[in-house]
Order: sequence, then structure tokens, then C-alpha cells
Amino acid sequence: MLHSMTGFGRCLVENADITQQWEIKSVNGRHLDLKWRLPIAVRSLEPRLEKVVRRFASRGRVDISLQLHYAAGAAPTPRFDSMQAAAMLQSLRELATARGDSFTPDYNALLQLSFLWGDTGDELDDAMSANLEAGLALALEDWDEARADEGRALATDIHSRILRMEEWTGLIAERAPAIREERANMLRERLGDALAQNGQELEESRFLQEIVILADRLDVSEELTRLGTHLERLRNLLQSGKDAGRRLDFTLQECFREINTCGNKLPDVQLSRLVVDFKNELEKCREQVQNLE
Repeated sequence: MLHSMTGFGRCLVENADITQQWEIKSVNGRHLDLKWRLPIAVRSLEPRLEKVVRRFASRGRVDISLQLHYAAGAAPTPRFDSMQAAAMLQSLRELATARGDSFTPDYNALLQLSFLWGDTGDELDDAMSANLEAGLALALEDWDEARADEGRALATDIHSRILRMEEWTGLIAERAPAIREERANMLRERLGDALAQNGQELEESRFLQEIVILADRLDVSEELTRLGTHLERLRNLLQSGKDAGRRLDFTLQECFREINTCGNKLPDVQLSRLVVDFKNELEKCREQVQNLE
């Protein structure tokens, strides 16, 4: 099953001493980029929590936040960096003295300085760590379900466009022989007119040589074969499951290359419009694929 890189998940886990509230938001990205907003008391657990996330995601920017609500008497005591705070206050006092100003410390302002506060340095016990990992996993499951729903919607849209492009590929294959014949007749008329102006007649052998060169220049059979193969691969990738985003993007680029060559080789107004529509569909598919993991 394909997964979108865009999703939202939430989970609330209540225990006797603590309530966890997880929230996960993600957008598309080339690599897995995790942004954490964790309480000070559990920041040391971030490497372990990252392993849990990697079980669910391989690409995208993922913002993960956690709010913890403790029961009475269960909250950990934060560590205050009193030495750093004292040094800051002493520097301000010296500055005030040098300027001839009075100085009265505002201790409430110290509460707003996050770098002065940290955890106690003690490792979380195994039970607490396991509870947090389990809570995160539940939130990730909710987030992953949202990504899967969007992935199914994107896959359905892309599949309908692939079917349309396969139909157009057949139309190009049907139109190509007629274009070659029209160009051959046009070439015969031009050569005949040019030779007639000089009192000469068109030699059939010479004309056949020109026709062979023209036919080779207008031949798009190889391009159409490769294009059909690429479109089939796109359909297969849509059914292959996770981690297909990059392969879909690469295959779409190959489709662009083949249809562009067909448009350059076959100078025809009707076909040119079809090629433009084909490219527009490929571009829409590519925009959708940018959101797939």
C-alpha cells in the first residue's frame, strides 16, 4: 500500500501517574527529517523514540510533540543551572554599577530562560520508557492510517491518468503511419515541382532513397514501445506498496523523455496537441508523486 508523506496523528494515553498526549504532523521531504518537541524530563529518550518512528516512516519532515500531565506528587523535579544564572546576574550587576545605575534582579525573568532549566540527568526507568514508546507507537499508527488513506486517493488519481495516457499512446501509434504517408506525398510533390522547374523528371530510385531517410526520421515505434513499458511500470509501482515514490518519479521522467521525442519526430498539428495534453497529465502525476513516500 502506498503512503503519502503528508499526514496527522494523535494519541492520548492515561496511566495512574501520567497522561501522555502525542501529536504528529508531517509534510513531504527528500529524507526523513524529525523535529521533536519533548518535555525536558524525557529528552534523553529521543534516540530510542527515533527508532520507533523509523519503523513507520522513511521519508518526509515529521513534527512530533508530546505533552505530559503528571498526577500530584509524580512530576519530576527540574534541574536549575544556578551557577550560570548567578554568573549572568553578576555580569548585569557589574554593568549597572559601571553605568551608575541601580540593579534589582528580576528572578521571574529567569523562569522564561529555557536554557537554564534541564532534567536531573537521571535516566528514565524502563517502565516509563516503555510506556512512552508504546504511546508514540499508538500515535504513529493513527498517523500512518491517515497517510495510507491519502496514499490510496493519490494512487487512484494517478492510475486514472495512466489509463488516459495509455489510450493516447495507442492514438499516437495509429496516427504515426498516416503522418509518414502524408509527409512522403508532400516530399514527392516538392521534389517533382523542383525538378520540373529545371526540365527534369523525378527518378523513382532517388525518391525511394529519400523516402527511406524520411521514414527513419519519422519512426517512433521504439519510443512508443518504451513509453508503453514505462506506463505499465507506473501501474505496477502503484500496487507495489511503500517506498515507491522515488521510482515513480524516475519513471515519470522517462515518460517525459519518450513523449517529447515523439512530438519532435512527428510534426503534426493534431498530434502536437495530443503530446501537450500527455505532458500535462505527466506533470500532474509528478505533482502527486511528490507527496508519496
